Amino acid sequence: MYLGLDLGTSGVKAMLIDGEQRIIGSASGALDVSRPHTGWSEQDPAHWIRATEEAVAGLKAKFPKELAAVKGIGLSGQMHGATLLDADNKVLRPCILWNDTRSYEEAAKLDADPRFRSVTGNIVFPGFTAPKLVWVKNNEPEIFAKVAKVLLPKDYLRLWLTGEHISEMSDSAGTSWLDTGARKWSAELLAATDLSEDHMPSLVEGTEQGGTLRGELASQWGMRDGVVVAGGAGDNAASACGMGTVAEGQAFVSLGTSGVLFAANGSYLPKPESAVHAFCHALPDTWHQMGVILSATDALNWHSRVTGKSAAELTSELGETLKAPTGVTFLPYLSGERTPHNDAQIRGAFVGLGHESERAVLTQAVIEGVTFAIRDNLEALKSAGTSISRVTAIGGGSRSRYWLASIATSLGVPVDIPADGDFGAAFGAARLGLIAATGADPIAVCQPPKTAETVDPVSSFTQAYEAAYARYRAAYPAIRSLTH
Repeated sequence: MYLGLDLGTSGVKAMLIDGEQRIIGSASGALDVSRPHTGWSEQDPAHWIRATEEAVAGLKAKFPKELAAVKGIGLSGQMHGATLLDADNKVLRPCILWNDTRSYEEAAKLDADPRFRSVTGNIVFPGFTAPKLVWVKNNEPEIFAKVAKVLLPKDYLRLWLTGEHISEMSDSAGTSWLDTGARKWSAELLAATDLSEDHMPSLVEGTEQGGTLRGELASQWGMRDGVVVAGGAGDNAASACGMGTVAEGQAFVSLGTSGVLFAANGSYLPKPESAVHAFCHALPDTWHQMGVILSATDALNWHSRVTGKSAAELTSELGETLKAPTGVTFLPYLSGERTPHNDAQIRGAFVGLGHESERAVLTQAVIEGVTFAIRDNLEALKSAGTSISRVTAIGGGSRSRYWLASIATSLGVPVDIPADGDFGAAFGAARLGLIAATGADPIAVCQPPKTAETVDPVSSFTQAYEAAYARYRAAYPAIRSLTH
C-alpha cells in the first residue's frame, strides 16, 4: 500500500493506493485561508498538521489494515508558500501563500536583477517565495532576523512526518532561488535576498527518498517502522504524475482554485519574458512549462457567494450545450494575474452589462473569462516554443461539460476527460511514494488514464469565440488603467 498526501489551499487530501495503483480510499481535512488585508493570503501551518491528522484518521477508520500495510508516502502541496522557522523549528509567523500579492514591489526589484531570470528561467512573480522573504525583511525585521529555515508548505508537513528539512526540485523551482537547469540552489540568488544555503532544505528528486516516517507517527497510525517518504512534488507536477503527463507532447488543463495549462518537456526550455513558468518536473531530468491564472473555480465561487447560488446551480442554468458569447466580458483577475500579465494590482471586472444581463448571462461570462485567461496561457506557451494538440482536463471545474466545451472551442483543441477515477495531486503523490519505496521505473508507473470521453471544439462558434477573445484582450488595458 502507498499513501499520497496533498496539502492544498482548501484542505488536505489523503489517498491510499495498492501496488497495482488501484485506489483503495481517500479522506480529507478542511482548511481556511486568512485574508487580513487586501492582497494578503495566509495560513497557520499548525492547521496543516491538524487537517492531515483528520484526513489520515478518516482513512484509518475505514481501512485500518490497508493503512498498516503502507510502505511509501508521497507528498504534494500548494507551491511558493513562505513557511519561516526559527532554530528550534518553531513557526515564526503565518505562512504567506501562493496567491498573496503583497510583495509585488519586492518582486519587481528582484526581477530587475537580470541574474534571477537567467538562473531560474522565470520572472520573479509576487507569489513566489523569494520576494516574500524580502517583504518580511523590510516590514518584519525582527522576524527575519530569527529565520533559520525557509520551507515550502508540503516540506513543513515533511518536517512533522520525518523530522528532516528536505525539499525536491519541482516545488523548489517556484521559489526564485533554484538554478532550474542545474537542479540545485543558487548561492548567488540566495545571497541577493540576504539568505544562504544554510536557510534552505536539502534537495532530492521527487521520486527519491526524502526521509522516513517518525516512529511516533508510525505507531499512532498503525504503520510499520521505516516507511519511506518520497521527495514528492509541487501540486501541479504531482497532478502531472497522476495524469501521466510526464513525456514530451503531453499536456493537461487544471480547473481548480487556480487554473493551469501544463505541458511536459524533455528538456529545459526557459522563456521568462512570456510569463510562462519553466520548472523542474518531479521526475529526474525532466522539466515542464505551465501558464498559471490565479482565479479559475475561485472566480465561479466568488460569483456563487455574490448570487447566493451554488456553483453547481449556476452552471446547471447554462446546461451542457455551448452557447455563443453574449457580449458581456468578465476579467477573472480577482487577486491579480500571473500569465501572461504578471500584474499583482489588476482586479476583475464585468464589461458590457445591460438591463438584459441576467444571472445566467453573468455565469456564462465568468466561465468564458476563465476560458480566455487559459487561452492567454496557450498563446504564451506557443511563444515559448511549446505546441499543444490536445489536453486532458482535471480539477473541480472539469465536471462542467459546458466549461470544457468552452475551453475546447477557445483553444481549438480536443479536451479529453479521464475514465472514472481520481488522477489528481494526491494520486500523483501516492505514485511517487510507490516509486521511492520500490525503485520502480517512473515512466512505467506514471501512465496516463484511459479516456472516457472527448469534448471537441464547437466549430460553428469558433468565429464568435475569436471575437469574444479579442474583446477580452482589449478590456485588459482599460481595466488596468483603472486599477493601478
